[in-house]
Amino acid sequence: MVIDALLPWLRWLIAFHIMSVMAWMAGLFYLPRLFVYHCQVAVGSQESQRFKIMERRLLKAIMTPAMCASLLFGVLLVLTPGGVDWHAGWWHTKLTAVFCMFAFHGCCARWCKDFAADHNGHSEKFYRIANEVPTILMMVIVIMVVVRPF
Repeated sequence: MVIDALLPWLRWLIAFHIMSVMAWMAGLFYLPRLFVYHCQVAVGSQESQRFKIMERRLLKAIMTPAMCASLLFGVLLVLTPGGVDWHAGWWHTKLTAVFCMFAFHGCCARWCKDFAADHNGHSEKFYRIANEVPTILMMVIVIMVVVRPF
């Protein structure tokens, strides 16, 4: 379904989509880094409590609203005439990477809950590796949108 009424707003939709994705990505880059540092402090310490507050606020006040805005503006872009060529292979690759971003966001939310309950089950090294996931997904998405190799 394409909505012709969205066409005059295309540039605004793109702008707001890019801004919301940037805010979401900032959180996806930073939250796993906070988990790395959180692993380095004693459970129940003042530092641990401070990390719990920082992690919760980042997730609830920045990342999740930015993710919802990214989804909203992305869907509106898809519904705009000419927004998507569903026969182009790059679109499916981008969409898969976007779904992986949502899944990673869910993982971050789960890890945040685990830390909040003092039940972290992962090592500092795990979070260092996890911290690279959004970078790889971002690279795939940007290449698919800008280069459109196939």
